Amino acid sequence: MTNLKTILLVEDNPQDVELTIEALSEYNLANNIDIASDGVEALEYLRYEGKFKNRTTGRPAVILLDIKMPRMDGIEILEVLKKDEKFKTIPVVMLTSSREEPDLKKCYALGVNAYVVKPVDFKEFMEAVKQMGAFWAILNELPAE
Repeated sequence: MTNLKTILLVEDNPQDVELTIEALSEYNLANNIDIASDGVEALEYLRYEGKFKNRTTGRPAVILLDIKMPRMDGIEILEVLKKDEKFKTIPVVMLTSSREEPDLKKCYALGVNAYVVKPVDFKEFMEAVKQMGAFWAILNELPAE
């Protein structure tokens, strides 16, 4: 059996969190998803701080990152991650409702690995998330920490 790696989902909308977990559960990935509600929490997660100070999982296989969030948005955390030697090799996928060309360009300029616009249609959203989860958490190979 494959040792499934953790996915860090950084999302402030509880409905989108629930839908993402449901979609990933088809590949039995639901038990390997950690949630941060914004960029500040995501950094605490990666640095083993705050409510994540006792977590036992290592680096996530991928970070699914929303853009529009309170405190620290997705673009701000992407910039922090890609400048930090400890985190810059973690794949980051923007999973966002933003179709704004400046957001897309900025994310790729900062080093995002993929930019996926959340489909409005429920079935399309579920399929997009399933495919992303399968690729990034199962197929993609990462360098050692």
